[in-house]
Amino acid sequence: MGSVDGKVAFITGVARGQGRSHAIRLAREGANIIGIDICADIAANGYPMASRAELDETVELVERAGGKIVASVADVRVFDEVQSAVDAGVQQFGRLDIVLSNAGIAPLAFRQLTIEEELAQWRAVTAVNLDGAYHTAWATIPHLLAGNRGGSIVFTSSTAGIKGFGGLQGGGLGYAASKTGIVGLMRALANVLAPMSIRVNTVHPTAVNTMMANNPDMIDFLEKNPGAGPHMQNPMPVAQLEPEDISAAIAYLVSDEAKYVTGVTFPVDAGFCNKV
Repeated sequence: MGSVDGKVAFITGVARGQGRSHAIRLAREGANIIGIDICADIAANGYPMASRAELDETVELVERAGGKIVASVADVRVFDEVQSAVDAGVQQFGRLDIVLSNAGIAPLAFRQLTIEEELAQWRAVTAVNLDGAYHTAWATIPHLLAGNRGGSIVFTSSTAGIKGFGGLQGGGLGYAASKTGIVGLMRALANVLAPMSIRVNTVHPTAVNTMMANNPDMIDFLEKNPGAGPHMQNPMPVAQLEPEDISAAIAYLVSDEAKYVTGVTFPVDAGFCNKV
């Protein structure tokens, strides 16, 4: 019997990376999954987004792990798309217990940008990361309340949601601002939902072995700017975590083992946020 046996989880950005890892881990723990991904590129984002083929692969992996999954293409920037996906999944599974707002982007451009490019990066990253988190919460909370069983919401923030870094471009500043804004959203929801036993937390990964951290723009930047390396390093001797490391933390936060854990900024960062 798994730690979330019989429960249903909604996960954004499920086609690859951390979202896929979370879906597989929770399926192994007994949950069924409702998952969405945009499966299309975003012009202001410098690296490719997940594909429909990757979403289909996630479906196969979740089913292989023992779970059932309703997966669809939806854009977290569009509330109606998120709501439709959530409603369809709940109609099929009959309940909702866990919400993982995981979808996010980190636009990078290591060159001088025009003001139009700066604004496009800022608007893209805040729309996905912060508006998407709000849309996810607003579409799912009514189902959690209707179930009258409590529940758990986890927003994926970042070390950038705790530490002050992000550079001086629209993408980096938008990333830091959105990941910090998620903390404010979490804290407000944790307070208002606590009487209904709905717990709300954020998880703050350091660099994770996904496309966001390993795309060509990031690799090119680190190669051309070796002085930036120490600033980005973890105190513990690991360059990047694996998606499964974040999934392990989330599996704890959504389980009954953490039934009184709410309003917490939970770093999974190899000591990154603790360093001076």
